[in-house]
Amino acid sequence: MARVNYLIAALSLQIVWSLYMIKLCSASDLKNFRSFPAILIFGDSTVDTGNNNFIPTIIKANYSPYGKDFPNHIATGRFSNGKLIPDMVASRLGIKELVPPFLDPKLSNDDVKTGVSFASAGSGFDDLTTMIYKVIPMMMQVDMFKNYIQRLTEIVGVDESKKIIGSALVILSAGTNDFTKNFYDLPVRKLQYNISGYQDFIQDRLQSFIKEIYELGCRNIVVAGLPPIGCLPIQETISSQLPLTRICLEDQNSDSISYNQKLSKLLGNLPSQLHGSTILYADIYTPLIDMVNNPHKYGFEHTNTGCCGTGLAEVAPLCNALTPTCEDSSKYLFWDSVHPTEAAYKFMTELFLKQFL
Repeated sequence: MARVNYLIAALSLQIVWSLYMIKLCSASDLKNFRSFPAILIFGDSTVDTGNNNFIPTIIKANYSPYGKDFPNHIATGRFSNGKLIPDMVASRLGIKELVPPFLDPKLSNDDVKTGVSFASAGSGFDDLTTMIYKVIPMMMQVDMFKNYIQRLTEIVGVDESKKIIGSALVILSAGTNDFTKNFYDLPVRKLQYNISGYQDFIQDRLQSFIKEIYELGCRNIVVAGLPPIGCLPIQETISSQLPLTRICLEDQNSDSISYNQKLSKLLGNLPSQLHGSTILYADIYTPLIDMVNNPHKYGFEHTNTGCCGTGLAEVAPLCNALTPTCEDSSKYLFWDSVHPTEAAYKFMTELFLKQFL
């Protein structure tokens, strides 16, 4: 009972922090988020629109059943059955219908002008994370961004390039892989840090990342917090002592909450150091935990298993063309054992837009 009360108290504090951070943004700050010439995406599989298709890693989603509900049922490399939040945000803001991966050799000049994703599924702020998966580290995504700036400048010129980047909406979503792989499932970092120390380590890397892209011209940055990691189906399977009960792991969720509290405070302080920047915290924990606790409000019938296969552990290579899938993915919160369905992403996008626009 004490642990339950603690989690409730911690969740309440997380909600208070989220509301507080929204109030910190003045009306003029929010107006900055109404008109963007481009969208730039950094992070992991939650926002990778296909970059991993072009690197030698097993962490890919360019095969069936991924993309089952995407236009023309194409598996583009997105880790879901359909579109991701960057696609939906870009569409709603009138920037473009889909955000292409930067590594796509067919990337057009028009797509360069309106923005791309540099994200890589499996990535994180801890270098150990990317070593495990052999994917693109966050700081290498900065190098990709530098190459992007060079190409953009060749297309539109120096002045226009600076204007586009300075006015672009930048979304950063990463961190979950660091905790699941380096602290929970393969607890390498537990030998060096307690949970608070590892959170600080990750956020130091995150802060350095933000400063890097700021120096390259980015000014409008939204940073997503952690989801309720303990409610990911794969964590309920791998980390639980009673995996068949399909119950969220309170300790991992509590860690996500405390991380997000630190993150929102960090991001609130950064604009005073980075002149002319607007840096906002995007709370994804609260909407996801609400979907878990109140599924029928969103039309979901299944929240602790994914649509792909058994839904217990299938992700990436384990979710493949030979794996059966559920009949109606819109009734599932999760597509595979890690990633939400397009239906869930739609709800999250609406909340994102209401929060900032």
